[in-house]
Amino acid sequence: MNFPWDFFIDIGIISIALLLATWIRVRVRFFQKYLIPNALTAGFLLLIFYNLFAKYFGVNSDGLGTLVYHLLSLSFISMTLRKAPQPRKKGDLSIFSTSLSIIFQYGLQATLGLGLTFIFINTIFPDLFPSMGFFIPLGFALGPGQAYAIGQGWEEMGFTGAGSVGLTFAALGFLFACFGGVWLINYGIRKNWITEEKLEKIRSKGIRSGIYDKDSEKPAGSKLTTETEAIDSLSFNAAMVFVVYLISFLLLKGMTYLLSFAGDLGHDLAVNLWGISFVFAALTALIFKKILQTFDIQHSLDNGCLTRIAGISVDVMVAGAIGAISIVIVAQYWLPILVMAVAGGLIVILTVPWFCSRIFTDHRFDRTLIIYGACTGTMPTGLALLRVIDPDFETPVASDYMFSTAITFALCIPFILAINLPAYSYTTGNPLYFWLGFGVAVGYTIFTLIAFVLIARKRAFKSPRKRWLQSD
Repeated sequence: MNFPWDFFIDIGIISIALLLATWIRVRVRFFQKYLIPNALTAGFLLLIFYNLFAKYFGVNSDGLGTLVYHLLSLSFISMTLRKAPQPRKKGDLSIFSTSLSIIFQYGLQATLGLGLTFIFINTIFPDLFPSMGFFIPLGFALGPGQAYAIGQGWEEMGFTGAGSVGLTFAALGFLFACFGGVWLINYGIRKNWITEEKLEKIRSKGIRSGIYDKDSEKPAGSKLTTETEAIDSLSFNAAMVFVVYLISFLLLKGMTYLLSFAGDLGHDLAVNLWGISFVFAALTALIFKKILQTFDIQHSLDNGCLTRIAGISVDVMVAGAIGAISIVIVAQYWLPILVMAVAGGLIVILTVPWFCSRIFTDHRFDRTLIIYGACTGTMPTGLALLRVIDPDFETPVASDYMFSTAITFALCIPFILAINLPAYSYTTGNPLYFWLGFGVAVGYTIFTLIAFVLIARKRAFKSPRKRWLQSD
């Protein structure tokens, strides 16, 4: 019988890379010193394999982009369904401030990227596709699945290999998230941005090597909420996640049908909405979570199980995203990719601590880490950095980020609509579309800065030259 094996072949190859990366982390001190996630190491092993050796085994990386796209949504659903660690205080602006911090990076990264695109087009790279600059926020902040999906849409508009270019930006974002995040943690330690209690967790040998010692006490990863003879708890929690994902798919299908009545503009919006399906997945999970709370059955879900589901989604997604990159395609655009990615990474690492230390009043370094990670390597990478100092998500930081996605999506609809504007300047020959897209990016940057001043008040520009504003 000729059953399809492609999915399981891809999963098997990724699993081999993850196990090999784990062995490397245990044996090589460099990977321990810089806390390099095994998934990142596995991704570069897969990059080499799929570009140089896969053809000799009759396999290719065609299915990895699809896998990455879906896993990002599953990780969002898993984390959104988790129970919040503590009740929300009245008047607490942490959720809105989290959303504002993310949107600020969207606007800033897009402004930087489109500005650099304009310079390249008018100097040494006249044939560069005008939407290239949007790959900084797409690859860094929105993630590999979204950069790949929207990039494929640009391929139909004339941008050859855009999907692979998007994955490349995501991979470089992961590098900034990893090395920049570790640098940020160590810099925070030297500058007393982090408490002694959390410092002890970082110094743990288990965290350094990635594997707990044989004789050490192992922490509990999850708890049973169901009788195993009826249904395994992990199966039950996973079923909840997949049901939410199915509902989010149906909602997107319904929105696509309704938008079809709006003509070409509605079609383009629908394409972009599918590109950020993880937002709809998170919003659906929020509604589903509220229903469970209404019927008082949320206790049937376990935070540990949901965290493990998110964890496997993140590990496979990160490894697969890097493995899916085509070196041949990327070589055509190596200079603008390198310049934009480096500039984008530097602007994030310079602005996030400054912004977060002033707009937040509690768990400021924790929030800085998750926002830095989310704006360089997407939400899962932010969670990975947060886990270094808050491994069990005992603070409300992770849940605040999940709740903030609803606000972020509502405020970012014009930004989503603007993503294709520079591409229209290519297909129509009218540069006005490019400048409209640039104007939207600048507008978001200005809007978030105004909101930042209103929230941070006196802290907004207190000691402006200091990268981190110490607590009063």
